[in-house]
Amino acid sequence: MSTVEKLADKLKLFGRYPFKDIVIRDPSLKPYICLKPVLIPWSGGRHEHRRFAKSKVNIVERFLNKLMRHGKMGGKKAHAINIVRAAFRVIELETGENPIQVLVRAIENAAPCEDVTTISYGGAVYHVSVDVSPQRRVDVALRNLTEGARIAAGSNRISIEEAVARELIAASRNSTSSYAISKRIETERIAMASR
Repeated sequence: MSTVEKLADKLKLFGRYPFKDIVIRDPSLKPYICLKPVLIPWSGGRHEHRRFAKSKVNIVERFLNKLMRHGKMGGKKAHAINIVRAAFRVIELETGENPIQVLVRAIENAAPCEDVTTISYGGAVYHVSVDVSPQRRVDVALRNLTEGARIAAGSNRISIEEAVARELIAASRNSTSSYAISKRIETERIAMASR
């Protein structure tokens, strides 16, 4: 084992959560959930100009990049990192599990397998069920997880950190109280109806 591999084994997210022993159960999502060890999830956008290079970005960084969308959080990555760090601490205290494993399980559970597209034949529009690519499944799951946390923090009197932690825990347990899980169920129900 080289020194680089030894250092990678010792690297822990935020100096606390190891990337070792994280299990991805869904084989189709395995190439698109990157678990490359990092101390702070901040790559500086080096993947931006290469096609499909986002699948090589650490999954925690992709999650907090989705948190930076819309309004007050736009472009404030340091603030997003602090939110994720605090949310991971809450997850660790509540579940006793590695928060990275909880995030991966939440993405696996929230990723829809089917979606609906429209096809028009000579003026008539038909809705057709289609399979979703693994890359898009991960993207949609991340979007729905962060959107659910944002909605929960906006409508209730809970902090964004606690909302992120609740959403991830509920999604990892496949609970319908999670916004992302309910969106996945709704999307797949509509797709099944339009087969």
